Amino acid sequence: MLKAGIVGLPNVGKSTLFNGLIRSHKAPAENYPFCTIEPNLGVVAVPDPRLAAVAQVAHVKSQVPATIEFVDIAGLVKGASRGEGLGNKFLSHIREVDALIHVVRCYENPDVVHVTGGIDPVRDIEIVNTELVLADLEALRRRRERIGKDLKSAEKHAVAESHVLDKLEAHLNAGKPAATLQLAREEWDLARPCFLLTTRPTLYAANIKEEALAAPDGEPHVAAVREYARTHHACDTAVVCAQLESDLADLSPEEAAQYLAELGVSESGVTLLIRKAYELLGLRTFFTFNDQEVRAWTVRAGDTAARAAGTIHTDFEKGFIKAERIHWADLVKCGSVAAARETGHYSHEGRDYPVRDGDVLLFKFHG
Repeated sequence: MLKAGIVGLPNVGKSTLFNGLIRSHKAPAENYPFCTIEPNLGVVAVPDPRLAAVAQVAHVKSQVPATIEFVDIAGLVKGASRGEGLGNKFLSHIREVDALIHVVRCYENPDVVHVTGGIDPVRDIEIVNTELVLADLEALRRRRERIGKDLKSAEKHAVAESHVLDKLEAHLNAGKPAATLQLAREEWDLARPCFLLTTRPTLYAANIKEEALAAPDGEPHVAAVREYARTHHACDTAVVCAQLESDLADLSPEEAAQYLAELGVSESGVTLLIRKAYELLGLRTFFTFNDQEVRAWTVRAGDTAARAAGTIHTDFEKGFIKAERIHWADLVKCGSVAAARETGHYSHEGRDYPVRDGDVLLFKFHG
């Protein structure tokens, strides 16, 4: 299962947000730096209204959603790349995740300690990003040492790798994350042994006060985070109130929805964040159903029908014959599989068919 790591400075709301995501109070979220030391792990269901729509057509009650894993990682401070604070642990834990949710504090509260003394979201972002960039520059240096002998003897692969390292070093020295560097696929393959931290796709989470949820775009700190994320990382920003989401974990879904409605909010911030994280990881959903349940399955963007079959059971992929396919929207519109067949919305696909997000599939395979 792919993992999204929750990162940021200490005391910006990472553990509180994590608790809201998993609807639990598993992670300690106290008002002091480095409250989190070892990562907290939580598997979270991906909210998807399509699941209920397919279940209604299939006349089944059981619904099994897709899931992703979130990791609450210890806070980082300036100097982490040199081992300051919990720097070494922080960086090693980042290497184990596939994408980053970077939480940024966007509210004033004198009762909540801020490690840098005041609220400045862009400064906070740059502290974290600078440490990641410095760690990556150190990784490049170590890699150069390892290929040094081959480079001196003009070994072809080492020369090609060195050219890529030059490009990465110049980009990182300009303070830019590796993910924003335009490289060919073959060049990225050459850079893989460096295990660079800044290659991970990132989503910013602007953590605001409950009172600001109804109109977050009017918050100057949120605007600053959005602008920075867009111009420096070419990535998106989700707005959340971590404390509210943690508090909602104590309510039933119906009570939580009512409370949000009273605040003038139509959707939970973590609902949006989970969906964005799912997309950030490059994941797509397909559905299967039988007379017992409807289930959402996860594949990577571009995965084939045979690969999708393998996510259910390896025997399905090995013995793949075909996939019977209908898109969920067509199934709901037609009202039944039989009606979908009659109207030409049902198709048979081979093993190399690229699965579309929202496909409903029935696999045929050799037993």
